[in-house]
Amino acid sequence: MNTIRKSVLGWAALASIWSGGANATEISMWARATTEAYSTAMVKAFNDTHADKVRLNLIPNEQFVAKVGTAIAGGSAPDLMSIDLIYLPIFARGEQLADITAQAHTLPFYDSLSKSHLRLSTYDNKLYGLPYSAEASFLMYDKSLFRRAGLDPEAPPKSWAEIQADAEKIAALGNGVYGFYFPGNTAGTNVFTFLPLIWAAGGDILSADGSTATLTSPAVAAALGFYRAMWAAKVIPPSSRNDGAENTIATPASGKVGMWLGGAYTITGVRRLSPNMELGATFLPGEKPGQWASFAGGDSIAIPRGSKQPGIAWDFIRWTFSPEVQVGILAHNNALPVRTDLAKNEYSEKNPLYLVAAEAMAKGRTPYSFVYNDLLNSPQGPFLRMLQRAVFDGDVPGAVAEAQKRFQQIIDTGN
Repeated sequence: MNTIRKSVLGWAALASIWSGGANATEISMWARATTEAYSTAMVKAFNDTHADKVRLNLIPNEQFVAKVGTAIAGGSAPDLMSIDLIYLPIFARGEQLADITAQAHTLPFYDSLSKSHLRLSTYDNKLYGLPYSAEASFLMYDKSLFRRAGLDPEAPPKSWAEIQADAEKIAALGNGVYGFYFPGNTAGTNVFTFLPLIWAAGGDILSADGSTATLTSPAVAAALGFYRAMWAAKVIPPSSRNDGAENTIATPASGKVGMWLGGAYTITGVRRLSPNMELGATFLPGEKPGQWASFAGGDSIAIPRGSKQPGIAWDFIRWTFSPEVQVGILAHNNALPVRTDLAKNEYSEKNPLYLVAAEAMAKGRTPYSFVYNDLLNSPQGPFLRMLQRAVFDGDVPGAVAEAQKRFQQIIDTGN
């Protein structure tokens, strides 16, 4: 991303073209392939009700960032795009996106938008994106296994110690049943689910501006020690060690796992495979009762620098926040609204697990980093290496020390 050509597109320059292109009625929008279901539904609904049209182009996730960067640098950017919110800081710093601060603050529901999305879309006190889709991490469990283990299915664990105690009782059922599951060979999934445990315990892995590694926080070692203790107690399936996220739905849906960490997508996936499973959900707890946290994920929507139709692009963005979209498309399809004031709706009332997800998203956090991928998403990155060395090899102090050193090296190089 350091090679991307920079060019300032301030509000004055943007305003001069904001009302241009009146004769053009079609704009191009790029979106990640994982957003296909709701992006397709949104675009169709917009096109069915507006004179101006949107042409959607779905890009494979692994190609998206590079393709967008190349298009913007080469002057062939789409008019509109949705992108994983973790990449907004580097696109904003690279002056690749239109400043939409003024327009955003005209939205009457601005204060109800996902705070984490807004934070990652902000650079140098300017806003370059708004929430498009939302996700949140939380604890899920199989109520039937809770009952079989003599546990109250309406009283989920509220601390790490309670999770381990409940997991041990469930694992004692035998016959291939385990108390807890996590995929141990995937970076992104564990950032989404494990990192909030550190936050809930009052720690962090990065400073607020992403410039300093903070893995020496006692909460980091404590959270790793928690997972290590469960692994040593054999309440986690042995297959977890090599699981690269390909079984994050199938394993919970098997009915052989008491608890796991996931998101709204997990609810949908498990119910698809095991429609009769009685699911429970609660917040990701900290070391002590009363603590909890969540990772706020999803996509942000932005207008790339070079958009030929920023006015129509803004019309589409503003329209996505309407109740017809937030409730009628997103909630109707078991996705989370990005407006917290619309979290309670006719669909979530029927699916209380989604209310847990929505509340978790509202409080959710996301690391702000210009080198997010190298630190956290890469399968060769220091975050996954730390988790594996601590949990599977049992070397918590060594894992933390190595990760702290590598984190800071990557940050210093990338910044």
